[in-house]
Amino acid sequence: MLSCFLSKPKIAESQPIQPAELKGDLKVAEFIPFFIVASIEVGNTTTKCILTATNMKDGRTRLLNKTVKMTRDVRKPKPNERIFGTTLSGVSLTRESIAELVRDTLLESHEAVHLDITTDLDFAVRSTGVVAGFSSPHEVGEFIKALADGCLLAGIPPKKMVPAMSIENVPVKFRDHTLIDKVVFTGAVGGVLPPVGSTGVEIVANEMEGELSTAGIKEGAKWAGVDFRNPVFSMDFGTTLKGRITNDDIPYAKTIANLCGYAGAIPDSVIKGSGLVDKRYGAALDLFHHNKERMVWLSKAGAIKKYAQDIHALVAIEIVPEDRNRYGSVPVDPGAAKEIGVVLIGCDVGENGSALAKLTDIGAEIYSKHGLKTMFATLDLVSAMMVERLVKLALDNKLISEKTSIGLTGRAAITGCKPHLILKAIEKLRIYEKPEVRVVFVDDGLARGAAVMARCMNSLGVPGNPIGGIRGGGCVLSRRIEYYKKSKELK
Repeated sequence: MLSCFLSKPKIAESQPIQPAELKGDLKVAEFIPFFIVASIEVGNTTTKCILTATNMKDGRTRLLNKTVKMTRDVRKPKPNERIFGTTLSGVSLTRESIAELVRDTLLESHEAVHLDITTDLDFAVRSTGVVAGFSSPHEVGEFIKALADGCLLAGIPPKKMVPAMSIENVPVKFRDHTLIDKVVFTGAVGGVLPPVGSTGVEIVANEMEGELSTAGIKEGAKWAGVDFRNPVFSMDFGTTLKGRITNDDIPYAKTIANLCGYAGAIPDSVIKGSGLVDKRYGAALDLFHHNKERMVWLSKAGAIKKYAQDIHALVAIEIVPEDRNRYGSVPVDPGAAKEIGVVLIGCDVGENGSALAKLTDIGAEIYSKHGLKTMFATLDLVSAMMVERLVKLALDNKLISEKTSIGLTGRAAITGCKPHLILKAIEKLRIYEKPEVRVVFVDDGLARGAAVMARCMNSLGVPGNPIGGIRGGGCVLSRRIEYYKKSKELK
């Protein structure tokens, strides 16, 4: 039976904090240092600046402000500017236009909560999902430079964007909380090493986004009461699909699989069939409302199921074939991945989106015959079926087991009825006795991950509330210190 309300998923939502609370509790004269991080992300659909504050006493991250813009609204290229890439929907990008979009988003976000970007901000982390559709490392490099340009234009000093090399580089108020003298930044974020023997980007263009989303789900899961430590299977259903599967090695887990391809681009293509959004740049986000419809699941269950199956008949979810250099529009190198023991799992529609237009035709039929509510319910079921297929594929290839926790983030996994349906779909696979304590849904995974990465870069751990290590285990700091000592001896 199809229903949006038969399961009770664990959903972590950002807990807000007011700027005044950053000063600590004046009644008890207690000053708690808060580590303030700006996560600036230019994605295919949205550009966000999310300001978070991490309480360095308990390691919990709370939301100061979220500023969201549509990436398609970036200003048009000027005649003297070189277009170096486009978003998945074809919006032209130049280094200068991206830099200005980043600057404006950063400044607007800080002004909204009366923070001074040059003095109050402790760290900035830049990321992008757009490079998934780029064609060369040079284009990716240009984009990374554009993000840095925007941060500098906004007034962020360069030292607040790079790892601290010694305790002298750590701000005085955090020196009691840094472990930099004992263990330095190894490249591991949230207790997981990136693919060894490669930059990661060489095997899949959006490896960094998968890394941040995984770390963000680890942090967010704490708010939902879920122990989301290794081994984990993280999935980020933004416009593109990203995420990773980790093993349970200590003190750092290894990445054993990466995700790539389409995620939110699938509902976006379907929604364009309604004629209610722009045919080229429209997104499901344009029409989405946070209300869960009960009646549509009772009255239209047959149609919802049929159309979800029709959509999935066009969707491929598989181990990326070795002869592909691009999968679901994302540049990949399956040969290099195989060499270093990483499995690439992809989601495509036709070949590199060649059948996306057929999804729009299905969308037109759903809308004309059944209306918008049925369309959104269908898209919720489509996401649940995608997750079920991804998890089954990982299970069949022995990449995950009953020890693995599953975490989801991104608009095409956490909005509407998707968490309820996804939990039911995972339940069907019979991996866990109690799936509700092994599966977690987290908003803003990538931005939360940026806050975790900023702390990792400055060795700002909270041993009493660890993110690294394995589920149910204790802090692995002593093992990391040992690991660091051995690595120094090998040099």
